[in-house]
Amino acid sequence: METINPAGYLPRVVDAQVQRCLRIYGAVEISGAKWCGKTWTARHHANSIVHLDESNALAAAKAAPELVLEGDKPRVIDEWQLAPNVWDAVRHAVDEAAEKGLWILTGSSTPAYSKTRHSGAGRFGRVRMRPMSLFESEDSVGAVSLEGLFAGKFSPAQTGIDVSTLAELCCRGGWPGVLGFSASDAQQVARDYLEAALVTSVPAQGKDSATARRLLRSLARNLGQLATYKTLVADMYGQEPGQIAPRTVGEYLDVLNSLFLIEPVGGWAPPARSPKRFQTKERRYFIDPSLPIVLLRLNEHSLQRDFQTFGLVFENLCLRDLAVYSEALGATLRYYRDDAGLEVDAIIETSSQEWAACEIKLGENKVDKAAKNLVRLREKLLRNPANQVKPPAFLAVITGLGQYAYQRQDGVYVIPITTLRP
Repeated sequence: METINPAGYLPRVVDAQVQRCLRIYGAVEISGAKWCGKTWTARHHANSIVHLDESNALAAAKAAPELVLEGDKPRVIDEWQLAPNVWDAVRHAVDEAAEKGLWILTGSSTPAYSKTRHSGAGRFGRVRMRPMSLFESEDSVGAVSLEGLFAGKFSPAQTGIDVSTLAELCCRGGWPGVLGFSASDAQQVARDYLEAALVTSVPAQGKDSATARRLLRSLARNLGQLATYKTLVADMYGQEPGQIAPRTVGEYLDVLNSLFLIEPVGGWAPPARSPKRFQTKERRYFIDPSLPIVLLRLNEHSLQRDFQTFGLVFENLCLRDLAVYSEALGATLRYYRDDAGLEVDAIIETSSQEWAACEIKLGENKVDKAAKNLVRLREKLLRNPANQVKPPAFLAVITGLGQYAYQRQDGVYVIPITTLRP
């Protein structure tokens, strides 16, 4: 008999969100990339489980979905998207039971919700899960709290990490199953992960594996950049014949999003109702920094010889962690870029419209320039009343190789990523 509560479970930031949803809703959906730990987290909060990627269970779920709902509650229905009719069965069961915290549905690809009859509003809570942040994998000392920064609380802290260790953390990534692996072994797992997605998951969505592979490599080469569809196509094919139309890139990006392979970050513009929030292009990162390293055919050694690429990969790592921490606060993560060319890597905005701005720099040598950029943003936004924006809760430069977390005389915090927590 399967042990529901997994031994050696490392607490995840989303645990509190799952518990809250179980108090509020009859069912909870946990979605996210394969291998990011969804099933273990679900089991941590459950008393029974059924895996729909097992043939007998899947056949039962498709024929009579109410069968897989039976079991001690909360009950996990793992990979529910393989049998979309389970969604409506759970919804009806929630209505009939009139209780909370009965089922936890996990899924590693976005199902065709058109195949369900109802959105699940009022019945389902939704939790988005990502690979482990450095705090979750115990690679951050957690001395600086993002929530505390928004509340004006900060204490100087110290950490220690060298360039080779940071490169290894980027290569290893946040996959729970590779903690303790060497960077080389972890990269093999990341390669297998991508190959499985390309060979199995992409064709299951009706798309061509070879085209998706070209696009993923192009996204890795244009990591975090504002590349247009036309630019991506040119990068995918060069002068080769058989190029796809730019609009087809959008279709493939939708598939990669649905498989939780990439992490789009939208633009930010004050005030809250500004149409520019919806008109700005997305920056595209990967769900984990280990993936672009594999796609670029780098490793922990070659990454250290290419500091420009190392900086982009480190930015991807920071965006992953900030996404995890921001979501725990109910905040959104965006970037800023205006017509005058002023850019800031990350804007974190809470539901009460408190906001903070962060620049991400691999080394300490660029902290001064980054801090000046943040001060420039603050002054520019506050001197224009039309922006209708509050002063920022804080400004911070997030570093990779810095040893100390401290506040500069200009008010900007310098925070090594290995000191940060939600």
